[in-house]
Amino acid sequence: MITVNLEKARTIAHECRRKARAAEFAPYDDIIAKQLPGETAAAESARIEIRERYAGIQELIDAADSIEAMQAALA
Repeated sequence: MITVNLEKARTIAHECRRKARAAEFAPYDDIIAKQLPGETAAAESARIEIRERYAGIQELIDAADSIEAMQAALA
């Protein structure tokens, strides 16, 4: 029988979530850093949507009671 440490799995799942979130943020971070006129507001709006989506994923990972549930949250 294989025993899975859910806390370690949860830590790994959160690391995967953070990496995916950072990759999605990258192009918008660049726009905001450059302070491009007319594009900053749209970039910040996109970042808000990304933050909200990943906050939901974080909640699903925290509530997961199995590896499969964590994988589903990341899918």
